[in-house]
Amino acid sequence: MRIAFHTPLNPLGDDGVSGDRRMARQLVAALESLGHAVEPVGAPRAYFREPDPARFESAAADAAGLRDALLASYREGKPRPDLWFTYHNYYRSPDFLGPEMTTALGIPYVTAESSDSTRRTSGEWAAHAAAARQALAAGDVHFYFTDRDRQGLERWRSAGTALLSLPPFIATGPETTRSVASPGAPRLITVAMMRDGAKLKSYLTLARILDCCRKEDWTLTIIGDGPCHAEIGAAFARLPADRITWRGQLDRDATQAELARHDIFIWPGIGEAYGLVYLEAQAAGLPVVAFDSGGVSETVRSGETALLVPEHDEAALAAALTSLLRDKALRDSMGSAARRFILAERTPARAAERLAEGLALAIRNRRAKLKSSPGKATP
Repeated sequence: MRIAFHTPLNPLGDDGVSGDRRMARQLVAALESLGHAVEPVGAPRAYFREPDPARFESAAADAAGLRDALLASYREGKPRPDLWFTYHNYYRSPDFLGPEMTTALGIPYVTAESSDSTRRTSGEWAAHAAAARQALAAGDVHFYFTDRDRQGLERWRSAGTALLSLPPFIATGPETTRSVASPGAPRLITVAMMRDGAKLKSYLTLARILDCCRKEDWTLTIIGDGPCHAEIGAAFARLPADRITWRGQLDRDATQAELARHDIFIWPGIGEAYGLVYLEAQAAGLPVVAFDSGGVSETVRSGETALLVPEHDEAALAAALTSLLRDKALRDSMGSAARRFILAERTPARAAERLAEGLALAIRNRRAKLKSSPGKATP
């Protein structure tokens, strides 16, 4: 099939570094592995940091113009898509294009990582939420990554709209052999962008956790950079400088190599949607220590590959870390289980199987809708 792939949150081909961009690229690769031709939709970014009515109206108008131009190009002979796939439709990045394009063309409409929030259906975000909900109502299949998202999407499940689980997955690079444990202190590592909001809160929490654990043996490597670097550096300044190594921002291969040289991955993960970095760490054979926040639990096996504690319970997080610092056998067994888990269950091949199932179901659902309401498609 020819698949139109739309990413309203961030354009697929930009140079930004984030988990959602990487997941978008992974989805494209998984779809292509099934033999489909995936064509990114050349639409401008439709992300709203704040509820801006004027910008919302402008974005909606731009989308209408792009829709008309695309439909005209298909009438003039440009190869038309057989299916529309939107990644990351929610109130801050609603899919203005998908519902009307798929209705006009009579093709299946699929989304991944859509979410819905009843809290945003009134007040200043109401128009944005309504646009995202229009896409949810129009969908033939919605893939959800976390159970939290599934719960929000349940109101949209119907005979013609299916919800399917697609567990977060990663494409692992060339196998990196984990370094033999050094005779020194256990080596901790964390990887995260240094930006405001939840990431900054997690860094500040990590600094406090390590301060509570300063009597234990450990070193920490920090991979990441961003606008909050100075504030984060100040938070870690109260810890012994010889225990902290700052690596800055590294590319994926260098990050994976660094992970393989360490013993424990720790990242509080406040407000994480799910966090691909937890999958990366486990792929490198590291046990994870984190809050049971957002969708983090969807990326690990709690108690087997990770120690998760209630969000914001810093004493419990410090205790979990301490237990791993003091027990090398536990670290090793959890790390081995972590790598087995990723290689068996969270691969692009497994994701492709699920995607194939969902696309086939979307086609059936769309055909049933067209049969019950003929004459709506106008290719």
